[in-house]
Amino acid sequence: MEANLVQPVIAALVSSAISIRAYRRKSLNLSGALIGFVVMSIHIAVNYRLGAMLLVFFFTSSKLTKVGEKRKRSVDADFKEGGQRNWIQVLSNSGVATLLVIFVWKLSGSKDKCLDSKESHLLTCLIGGIIGHYSCCNGDTWSSELGILSDAQPRLITTLKPVRRGTNGGVTKEGLLAASAAGCVIGLTFVLLGFFTTRCTYDVALKQLLVIPLAALAGLGGSAIDSLLGATLQFSGFCSVRNKVVGKPGPTVKKISGLSILDNNAVNLVSILLTTLLTSIACLYIF
Repeated sequence: MEANLVQPVIAALVSSAISIRAYRRKSLNLSGALIGFVVMSIHIAVNYRLGAMLLVFFFTSSKLTKVGEKRKRSVDADFKEGGQRNWIQVLSNSGVATLLVIFVWKLSGSKDKCLDSKESHLLTCLIGGIIGHYSCCNGDTWSSELGILSDAQPRLITTLKPVRRGTNGGVTKEGLLAASAAGCVIGLTFVLLGFFTTRCTYDVALKQLLVIPLAALAGLGGSAIDSLLGATLQFSGFCSVRNKVVGKPGPTVKKISGLSILDNNAVNLVSILLTTLLTSIACLYIF
């Protein structure tokens, strides 16, 4: 087999195995598994390190989604067994990064690169954007999945007033710390794999360590942006019949916060776009 075909074949095999496993474990429904296969294949075929960040996000988030399912079922009106995601949710959490990965491939092929704006401003922005993207996604998911299990009373990020668990825009200290840790994990993945997949000068390689705190900030910032959008542009109300916080107005629903402008997928997408942009700009100046 030709060398240039090895990586795409590995990408297809790994992606198919993960997608089938995720479908069987109800982490993804059929449409989510199919789109997930395409997204994973593109990431891994282009660059193992970029693929690793996606996989770290997917596996850690899927695992945390299943933690405390009984308690989450009692709070979350849209609870699904295993946190099952469809194609819309998969694309909202990976679509932007996939486009950036394709642009990286156009610029550098499958050759892994360090963040170095002296070599390429555009490539540094693109890779930085992907790091910010998955730091944001991971941060938001960890914050949501662990924050809802916190014994602390959530507070609305815009007013700091106590709100019910499951309210869009409600934050806890534990949730914010989880978001930072989630971003840090993405940064660590990028840096540690880079020791094996890239060759840079000593000073450039040493500077890559700054990705870790930057990714932690992206995880925290992305989660905060998501919460701000959720508190203002996403409706939250308490349904007296279901005895749960719901995301749509109704005759038995008392409004808690927000406007019915964005749904959860749209909030995720906007927060990802903003965090991706901010992180890519930061990388341009830092590296």
